Amino acid sequence: MTLLLSALSGLAMGLSLIVSIGAQNAFVLRQGIRRQHVALVVCICALSDVVLIAVGVAGFGTLIAGTEWILQIARFGGAACLLVFGALALKRAVRPAALTAAEEPTTRGSGATAAALTVLGLTWLNPQVYLETIVLLGSVATAQASQHGDAARWAFGGGAMIASVAWFTALGAGARLLQPLFARPAAWRVLDAVVAAMMFTLATLLLIRPL
Repeated sequence: MTLLLSALSGLAMGLSLIVSIGAQNAFVLRQGIRRQHVALVVCICALSDVVLIAVGVAGFGTLIAGTEWILQIARFGGAACLLVFGALALKRAVRPAALTAAEEPTTRGSGATAAALTVLGLTWLNPQVYLETIVLLGSVATAQASQHGDAARWAFGGGAMIASVAWFTALGAGARLLQPLFARPAAWRVLDAVVAAMMFTLATLLLIRPL
C-alpha cells in the first residue's frame, strides 16, 4: 500500500508539472494535429523525461546517503520549489492563456530529422526541465525514501515516468480531439487551479513530515 501511495504521488506530481502551457506541449500538439511524425516526437519527449527523472531519483539518493544536512536541504528546497510552481500555476489560473498549435516555433521542412531536432531542443535546452525533473522530483523522491524506504523512491519516480509517457501519448494521439478544449482559457483556468492546489498540498506535506 505504501508503494502504491508513493507511485500515485509521483503520478500526480508528474502530471501537475508537465500539464502546462509551453513550447514543448504546443509542438507535440501541432505535430498531432498535422499527423506528422507523431510517434517519433512523443517517444523523444517521453524518453527524455524518463531519463531525467531517473537521474533525479537515483542521483539524489546517492548524494544524500548518510548526509543529514543534504536531506534537509532536499526537503526544504523541494518544498520551496513546489510553492513557487504552485504560485505560478495560481497566477496562470487568474490570467489564463490558451494553448494553440501556432505557439511553438516551426521547423525548417517537415522531415523526421527536423521534427526530432526541434523537439530535442525544446526539451534539453530548457532549464526548467532540469529543475522540474532532477531537482524537484528528485528531492521529493528523496523525501519518500527517507519516510518509507528506498523502494518508495523508485515507486514515486515510476509514477512520475508513467505520468510523462501517458501525457505525451495522449497529447500526440488525441491532438485533434484535445486541441479545441486546450484552446479555451477557461479549461486552463480550472486545470491550473487544480495544479496549484496539488503543489501547495505537496509542499505542506514535505514541511510537516519529519525526515
